[in-house]
Amino acid sequence: MKIEQLYTGCLAQGAYYIESNGEAVIIDPLRETQPYIDMLNESGVKLKYILETHFHADFVSGHVDLAEKTAATIVYGPTAKTAYEIHEATDGELLPLGNVSLVVLHTPGHTPESTSFLLRDENGKDHALFSGDTLFIGDVGRPDLAVKSDLTQEDLASLLFDSLRNKIMPLADDIIVYPAHGAGSACGKNMSKETFDTLGNQKKVNYALRADMTREEFIVEVTTGIAPPPQYFPKNAMINKQGYASIDEVLETGVRPLSPTEFEFLANDQGALMLDVRAPQDFAKGHVPNSINIGIDGSFAVWVGTLITDLQQPLILIADKGREEEVVTRLARVGYDNTLGYLNGGMEAWHADGREVEALESIPVSEFEKRVNGQSVENVIDVRKPSEYLSEHLIMAENFPLDYINQNMAQLDRDKTYYIHCAGGYRSMVTASILKSRGFDHVVDIQGGFKALSEQTELPKTDYVCPSTL
Repeated sequence: MKIEQLYTGCLAQGAYYIESNGEAVIIDPLRETQPYIDMLNESGVKLKYILETHFHADFVSGHVDLAEKTAATIVYGPTAKTAYEIHEATDGELLPLGNVSLVVLHTPGHTPESTSFLLRDENGKDHALFSGDTLFIGDVGRPDLAVKSDLTQEDLASLLFDSLRNKIMPLADDIIVYPAHGAGSACGKNMSKETFDTLGNQKKVNYALRADMTREEFIVEVTTGIAPPPQYFPKNAMINKQGYASIDEVLETGVRPLSPTEFEFLANDQGALMLDVRAPQDFAKGHVPNSINIGIDGSFAVWVGTLITDLQQPLILIADKGREEEVVTRLARVGYDNTLGYLNGGMEAWHADGREVEALESIPVSEFEKRVNGQSVENVIDVRKPSEYLSEHLIMAENFPLDYINQNMAQLDRDKTYYIHCAGGYRSMVTASILKSRGFDHVVDIQGGFKALSEQTELPKTDYVCPSTL
């Protein structure tokens, strides 16, 4: 028996590969299928099942494409209804795999169809639990992401209470828990950076598994403090339920080199959004006018999904050479399938063609402090999340979270100069690029964000104020 956790840090997502005696299963695969097919070919085994723990909201699964390419059976738990062919397993059903087996445990709560898979080894001993978003390391799945459900989040939290206590907590303490996500995912509140643990240890340290907790206490704890989900979550869940275009077709269209003329035509005449995925400071030094920057090396998929509200929005890319396919793939992982190509040769080609280039002012914190002391700074916006802002911030700064920039932009004045910072410099450049593309010509990025401001300046800070009205 072989178990491999396939963890993708940028999504904080864990897929799983299990192999036994010439047969394999893959649990919760990502959108791109070739890496899984390569694994199967290298081992010379047949993919028997593709197990889906639920309708994922934070990414588009690769189950449909993978099933078409391998003839494997897609398995969901009870109550899952899809627009494509699946095996809807029953609670307690045994799925044989080589010399081992997996037991289907219907564990509703995160969503109604949420299901965990219990792996039994060659001797019939319970070995590992693939818990999806039902049980995380240090947390449990949020109960507010169900697709078109009549159940309230309190109803789902009550179901989750029963699932944990009746299906999972009675299992042996030495079982290894393999969840679908770790720290950084928006599918829970307080996930650990660890990506697996024993069930026994989770019973000791996970707040949601306290033996003395009542149902009412559990519901309150699980539903309190849930941040609004990113706007693309329900859209991704629906895609996973209904199916999607082949990843091969998405890559063929998206990884298409465009000349500067073709690039400009798609932007001006076809309404394509120019997405520059280079490092923030590279963008600041020179970029195509009206392009926006969401760097590929940050929380790329999450911010694309948060800020670009239309999954069908045509996109054209400015990327570092050799990373174009990676960008298209990572966009497709969260349902953005309408990439039309990339600027061939990048900014060098744009320069060489004699086209207009814009820069964005970005200053070190020492220069910002100098301007503050010279009384030339009036408007400072902190684009971190409200919880980050409330924990500590510059006294002079107003909170203007990047998450809500599309809703709150009207509160800003295009004639004013805004100094923008976040925690480390990634979100501030995203914010500045969006504002600049919308006609705010006087934006200044503060390099290094609040971390640099705290460590390298003596500007006054406070550890608590009432939330800003912005």
